Amino acid sequence: MTAQSDQAKANSKVVWRCVAVLALMTAMPVAAVPLYDWFCRVTGYGGTTNVASAPSGVVLEESITIRFDASRAAGMEWEFRPVETSMEIQIGMTGLAFYEAYNPTDRPIAGSASFNVTPFDAGAYFSKLQCFCFEEQVLQPGERVMMPVSFFVDPELTEDPETIGTPAITLSYTFHEIDLPEDDQQAALSRVAD
Repeated sequence: MTAQSDQAKANSKVVWRCVAVLALMTAMPVAAVPLYDWFCRVTGYGGTTNVASAPSGVVLEESITIRFDASRAAGMEWEFRPVETSMEIQIGMTGLAFYEAYNPTDRPIAGSASFNVTPFDAGAYFSKLQCFCFEEQVLQPGERVMMPVSFFVDPELTEDPETIGTPAITLSYTFHEIDLPEDDQQAALSRVAD
């Protein structure tokens, strides 16, 4: 009975280890996206920018070129472009840029913007104060809007060995179509019914 008991305990351990591995494998994909997003926001890895409530308060004599880029995900029917393709700004000074979006279709379309900056190392020093990308956007048929982004480049960019001498930073946005919010879906349905 001892040999069978020992074998049963060994089998039980193997089963529990397999269950634990299976649970871990199931949980990791769920946790990976939020953990990676948090890591990128904290470190600026992958060109993820920071969000700030106020500028740094320090403005350097040194300037940097900020370039603006716009694209649309496959299937997004909006027209989307930066109003200015670049601007020269002093490091630490608050900048304001605008992007234009236009819905040429006969239906309302909701969109969400993903973003990054290049070079990737500069992401940790590029801070947004206000941005259209913080919220989903809904454009009605034929609607054209100007969307602002307020930002600054942290002066610490000039002290990091990886970013010293960076001549330009490119801010890129890609708009993706998303489901209409409930209120807009109801309004669209009532217009179709009329």
